[in-house]
Amino acid sequence: MFLGYLMKKTLLILALALGSLLGMASLAQELYVAPRTEWGHPDLQGVWNFSSNVPMQRPQRFGDRQFMTDDEIAQLRSRLAAADEASDQAVPGIESASNPGGYNDFWVESAGITDQIRTSHIVYPTNGRFPALVEGIRPIAGGLGPDITGERPVRFPVGGIGKDGPEDRGLSERCIVGFNAGPPFTPSLYNNNIQIFQNQDHAVILMEMIHDARIVAIRERPLLDENIGLWSGDSQGYWDDNTLVVETRNFNGMTQSYEGMGTSKNKILTERFTRINPYTVNYEWTIDDPSTFTDKVTAIVPMTKVAGQLYEYACHEGNYGMVNIVRGARAEERMAAEGTR
Repeated sequence: MFLGYLMKKTLLILALALGSLLGMASLAQELYVAPRTEWGHPDLQGVWNFSSNVPMQRPQRFGDRQFMTDDEIAQLRSRLAAADEASDQAVPGIESASNPGGYNDFWVESAGITDQIRTSHIVYPTNGRFPALVEGIRPIAGGLGPDITGERPVRFPVGGIGKDGPEDRGLSERCIVGFNAGPPFTPSLYNNNIQIFQNQDHAVILMEMIHDARIVAIRERPLLDENIGLWSGDSQGYWDDNTLVVETRNFNGMTQSYEGMGTSKNKILTERFTRINPYTVNYEWTIDDPSTFTDKVTAIVPMTKVAGQLYEYACHEGNYGMVNIVRGARAEERMAAEGTR
């Protein structure tokens, strides 16, 4: 009986300690004053990395809980260390004799494990998962295998529906939209970097992936005609205290509302960039798309300051892969017709 009482007291103390640490972190964020530009706005300029080991959707075992416990963080560190050690023993990039693979560990970016880890990037709905899709909308995701089917236009980023021509391949393979570029940004294997530039009434958000630059007017101007659609939408911004808010609409519908789900035609994206300490920008985004989701969805992805610069991602200029995919498919067809395969 006494042991049970002691355990309860210990758990209570641990819970209070965790709450105290989270409270201190929150207080530090509130007290932090971001440096200012010469125009008096918070300075968000620089290169920022949005790599993450946190899943976009919350595993159901966490319920509505937003943060991991100390024990869960320790277990996560252990699993990642074991996986890293196992990968060191494997032959880099070799999957099988017939498939040499695409990447080895050199290319993979992963975030450091801090003392405060979210259970998911999605914070609304409160279960940390995407809301239900609108009736009639079915998930459509790309892939690299031989069984992916579909029709043009291909809206997903990676993979394809065939090899008859470039139009059968995913958008990132065609160097149109990066698979993590969105918007919104989505942590992925690599190239999880953006660079922000500011002047008095504009901000430029430069993606590392496929070097796409979004020019955001930080002032009121007339909205584009609804019949004009753009790959990355049309963005306007404004300052909400210390937060740069960017609202984007007029997507062209040739991309998905979010990975594997719907189309972007009626999507309205709201992004919030808040510098919470010298090394971190809190990146929060909300998708409001009644044509795809039955509710809005909000996620938070911290971005870390990078001491470096972005180099041009020469996708179109060096896209030998597309030529070789189509050329290889024609060679396979020819060998099959000749009976040499």
